[in-house]
Amino acid sequence: MKRIVILLLSTAFLLAACGASPMRSINSDLSGVGSEPAYPQEMPLPMATAMAAEQARAADGSIANVEAATRERMVVRNADLSIVVAKPEEAMNAIAKLAEDLGGFVVSSNIYQSYTPGGKIVPEASIAIRVPSEKLVETLEQIKADAVEVQNETVSGQDVTSAYVDLESQLKNLEAAEKQLAEIMSRAETTEDVLNVYNQLTSIRGQIESIKGQMKYYEESVALSAISVRLVAEETVQPIEIGGWHPDGWARDALQDLVYFWQDFTKFLIGFALNFLPKLLTIGIVFGLPLWLIVRAVRRKRKGRAQAQEEKK
Repeated sequence: MKRIVILLLSTAFLLAACGASPMRSINSDLSGVGSEPAYPQEMPLPMATAMAAEQARAADGSIANVEAATRERMVVRNADLSIVVAKPEEAMNAIAKLAEDLGGFVVSSNIYQSYTPGGKIVPEASIAIRVPSEKLVETLEQIKADAVEVQNETVSGQDVTSAYVDLESQLKNLEAAEKQLAEIMSRAETTEDVLNVYNQLTSIRGQIESIKGQMKYYEESVALSAISVRLVAEETVQPIEIGGWHPDGWARDALQDLVYFWQDFTKFLIGFALNFLPKLLTIGIVFGLPLWLIVRAVRRKRKGRAQAQEEKK
């Protein structure tokens, strides 16, 4: 008896360390164990478990559709903003404080360098926050209130009610199967029966934890809205001035594109003169000069032979 107990414990710890095995049919795992059925007075519990699970799954499928249509909607709402501010770093810190004041938190923040049309280095920043979904509109209004200009604003929503209800249905079925397997395990008489049921319990409990994790993710996504904000320095969007004239609309965009072209073309010429041209000259000297000397020598030799033949004539 002691040896059997030790074997059971050792195998249990080994299975727990190796992880859950793939989910298999309980009936197929336990059928044919031993020379006689373990429960001769009633329907085999593994078979009963499988049948009950199938019936519950079929019933819950239709119930889940009804619940998804009648329950309160679960909508994940997120927003993306691109705004122009006077000082990106200060605006980023202000948004972080706003998120904390409203009961949210900062997911990530970043500050980096950008350039004005004139080539001046200016800071630019981005920040991602999460705030309670019921305060999403309020948060967006406060962020835009301190902006010089709103370049882009996108608010999106995704209804996850059906997916969440389906997970609830799956969780209910798995928990019912877990309970029935626990009853089978408590009544098992042989070591092999115990190990087979233990494998099924391990697999089901792993699926239960996975589904609970997905449900928690949906709940947090619905409760907290994500807002991503790009903070552009005001200097980068300053209007072009030509002799006191401030072009607007398509004229401003066309002139801005022309300025960018000149900048890029100037950078290309500088790079060509200081980088690419010296490389071409080096290659020409190393490979071109010897080749030219060889060709010149061959031509002189041919010319000398031609002159010698003419003199003989």
